Amino acid sequence: MGVLLVAPAHADKIRDLASVAGVRSNQLIGYGLVVGLDGSGDQTTQAPFTTQSLENMLQQFGITVPASARPQLKNAAAVMVTADLPPFAKPGQTIDVTVASIGNAKSIRGGQLLMAPLRGADGNVYAVAQGSVVVGGISAQGKSGSSVQVNISASGRIPNGASVERIVPSSFAGGDLMLNLNTADFTTATRIATAINRAYGAGTAQPLDGGSVSVRGPQDPAQKVAWLGAIENLDVQPGDAPARIVVNSRTGTVVIGSDVRVSAAAVAHGAIQVTISEQPQVSQPAPFGRGQTAVVPSSSVQVSEEGAHMFKFGPGVSLDTIVRAVNQVGATPSDLISILQALKQAGALHADLVVI
Repeated sequence: MGVLLVAPAHADKIRDLASVAGVRSNQLIGYGLVVGLDGSGDQTTQAPFTTQSLENMLQQFGITVPASARPQLKNAAAVMVTADLPPFAKPGQTIDVTVASIGNAKSIRGGQLLMAPLRGADGNVYAVAQGSVVVGGISAQGKSGSSVQVNISASGRIPNGASVERIVPSSFAGGDLMLNLNTADFTTATRIATAINRAYGAGTAQPLDGGSVSVRGPQDPAQKVAWLGAIENLDVQPGDAPARIVVNSRTGTVVIGSDVRVSAAAVAHGAIQVTISEQPQVSQPAPFGRGQTAVVPSSSVQVSEEGAHMFKFGPGVSLDTIVRAVNQVGATPSDLISILQALKQAGALHADLVVI
């Protein structure tokens, strides 16, 4: 007796396909000073805002810097501090921050960030950052001017460097929920609504368009949390991705989707190579002559054309056949980009060609 094993269809969790509307992170930004540097800070003559910031800070501690003084700071640097405030963050919790120099500091390695308020887009302070900066890069310079640098040493991070001070209002507690798909697709939206209605009854979920699904849930916040957690764990088979080819013209990277097909077409691809070489010659006058030694330019231009290769595609050719045919003729990534663009213009390529 033979046993036939059928592989199950690929299914994803709803939490991997969609996110809850209103549940999002918020960007924070602030300005601060990093002190304690080993002579690698800002040059205050070229970055006067560092001195101004330090004077304003000292005034808060009752220290007045004379107007005629021109302090030359080498151990301080002005920086911008950024962070992402996660959803449902509460006061007292800590988040990571990124510190980046905005002056001409060579390195902020070993520096200490002084208290810096982080503001949101509405201008309110949502967190306060302070702590030791961790830098992954390193740079060194000798007296002769030679230098070496690994990664970037003018920016770093402070793990758990900011304390949350304010709650961001969220619409999660009241009203119905809205699931926003990570990638808009009508088939996926319909299948998500069908999976929710199958588990919790007809009318619970309704697809509004290809990118969102409206879900009716309990009004009690405690019940809504448990109910939404169960919905996110439902299995849904997403719709097939559209046939698409992504081309990066700068790096020569080509990504071809599995559903790409081409019609019957014949492709001939050849390369013309132009070589220009300069071999200057020296013209020496005869002995006791009145001429002068001169350099006479001598140019050599050669044009060569490699043998053109032709290959033919049958109707409905798959991805494997396309890649195999292109590899057989030894085409480079730039050649492949030209072939794909020509196939698209000829109407033989049934896929979206995206150039980034």
